[in-house]
Amino acid sequence: MPKSKRNRPVTLSKTKKKPGLERKGKVVTEIKQAVEQYSSAYVFTYDNMRNQKLKDLREQLKSSSRIFLAGKKVMQIALGRSPADEAKTGLHKLSKFLQGDSGLLITNLPRDDVERLFREFEEHDFARTGTTATETVELKEGPLEQFTHEMEPFLRKQGLSVRLNRGVVELVADHVVCEEGKPLSPEAAQTLRLLGIQMATFRLYLVCRWSCDDFEVYKEGLTHLGAHDSS
Repeated sequence: MPKSKRNRPVTLSKTKKKPGLERKGKVVTEIKQAVEQYSSAYVFTYDNMRNQKLKDLREQLKSSSRIFLAGKKVMQIALGRSPADEAKTGLHKLSKFLQGDSGLLITNLPRDDVERLFREFEEHDFARTGTTATETVELKEGPLEQFTHEMEPFLRKQGLSVRLNRGVVELVADHVVCEEGKPLSPEAAQTLRLLGIQMATFRLYLVCRWSCDDFEVYKEGLTHLGAHDSS
């Protein structure tokens, strides 16, 4: 008789764990280890996150600090959500501030150095679609000599009324690329990039700080965190 396909034995040792669970478990372990290794921890929030800029910052601080941007619940579990399950005394106070666009810095750097680093950190970049324009940009009718003739079809796709005049790209009517205070369309974001205009600034703000004998909340960072939550 043919063997039944329904009643096949399953070897439990071959059952694979879900990659997501393994990754979360690894992050929890790494945060717990960092808390043991370093003297203080901060929750921070940010504007206009840029992964490469954050990677550069991680590299800059790797001898003294660890930066974590993981799921909020994962980071809360690692720190503890109450005095009963916190990794160190008072550490659970950080957990309620891990919301919205936030991350963890666990470090041996002196408080003054951390505050100065966050105060001075500022990286400019091109704005993405949906970013609020920081200024109004308008192109006036006439030649756009910064663009080669090969770009004329592409510029037309971005909504610019252009033509070639003796091999020179020419704008046939004034064109408003973006207006201050309004979100950027995909075409506006692309045009600003072509024009070399950077409207996004990647900034970091401290929300709160923990050490074994101290806990502090930073008003400016808390304001930014609240703004992200309401948006």
